[in-house]
Amino acid sequence: QVQLVESGGGLVQAGDSLRLSCAASGRTLRSYAMGWFRQAPGKDREFVASISRSGSSTYYTDSVQGRFTISRDNAKNTVYLQMNSLKPEDTAVYYCAAGSAAFTDMRLGGDYWGQGTQVTVSS
Repeated sequence: QVQLVESGGGLVQAGDSLRLSCAASGRTLRSYAMGWFRQAPGKDREFVASISRSGSSTYYTDSVQGRFTISRDNAKNTVYLQMNSLKPEDTAVYYCAAGSAAFTDMRLGGDYWGQGTQVTVSS
């Protein structure tokens, strides 16, 4: 079992940056591929990014490629999502997830989820 807690969300203007954090407790994070997902009001949850257990490989959905960066610090049991050049369409609740699958399969979902953190981007 692993417990995940996201933080770092907030209200920003278009073009600003935010860094989300996902802190894990329970089991060591290095045992899992990690991913970030988001859900906007009235929409399905969508995959944003994932990272391999070692942190050497990453995978992004097209809409955030080049703007968002996922990273992890296994010593701190924490995963990050650096979000630059934010757009109003990035507004959503952002969730991190841990999964036993390969990081490329994290786009399908994870085994453990955090409670989410709200990101709101005003135009």
